[in-house]
Amino acid sequence: MNFILRLLLTALAVVILAKLLPGVSVDGYLTAIIVALVLALLNFIVKPVLVLFTLPVTILTLGLFLLIINAIIIFMADAFVGGFDVDGWLIAIVFSLLLSLVQSILFSILKSD
Repeated sequence: MNFILRLLLTALAVVILAKLLPGVSVDGYLTAIIVALVLALLNFIVKPVLVLFTLPVTILTLGLFLLIINAIIIFMADAFVGGFDVDGWLIAIVFSLLLSLVQSILFSILKSD
């Protein structure tokens, strides 16, 4: 039940950010839920592998390369989901940063209940 609620909150964050950021578009609420599910799967399966392979670069850049890895995850979700579009690297990095911020705010509200 907690996973479904977190998934719906992530979908809500995706819709809000798509309305705020000019380079991000989502066709509808169902597409946002699919994007949230794909992001959850990519963060669970692909991100640890990318972090492991790029560990020397991540250490060399003091962790800033994780922003690029997050942008790659966003672009992969863009490739997998048809109604979700992200235009450019800078927008993907800003989207991933803001998505993490909004998720942490929404999940902290969820945890306090």
